[in-house]
Amino acid sequence: MKAMIEGLLFVKGSDGLSLEEIIELTKSNDQEVKKAIRELYDDYQSDERGIQLELLGNRYKLTTKEKHKALYEQLTFEEENSNLSQSAIETLAIIAYNEPITRLEVDEIRGVNSTYVIRKLLLKNLIQEVGRAELAGKPKLYGVTNDFLDYFGLNSIKDLPELKPIEQDDTVSNLFESKYKEES
Repeated sequence: MKAMIEGLLFVKGSDGLSLEEIIELTKSNDQEVKKAIRELYDDYQSDERGIQLELLGNRYKLTTKEKHKALYEQLTFEEENSNLSQSAIETLAIIAYNEPITRLEVDEIRGVNSTYVIRKLLLKNLIQEVGRAELAGKPKLYGVTNDFLDYFGLNSIKDLPELKPIEQDDTVSNLFESKYKEES
């Protein structure tokens, strides 16, 4: 039971779970779940553990221990300030100029799967879910955040540079036409 609850709390992350949700998910009774939660709480009190079980509001959550806070902040600071990859910048531009947009639409424009990049941009809080599309499966719609604007020094999305249409080079099309022209 403890392992199930621990796994559920890990998967749920910062959202946590209420006692009622844990009971429903584990299909257990109130007493069994409360006993397992108490045992988990005691297990995490050891100095050899880096996480703890907390009841915040009415939700149980796995959190890091306060005594290691400086170390965790250092890691978070490094991750937040890392440079954006070319694929991240490309994906951000597509979302910024086309918001709201689904992941599949981003994939179609980029020509590759963008799941990993979108997940990273969500973690960096540069994009956010802004709704659901009225399509089959109700896919998530993404848009940029205020952090995106801050990162790129913009006051609003309207401050993005204007996109210029790609002009077709007539010499290339003329070469094609002249080389492959049907003879009469």
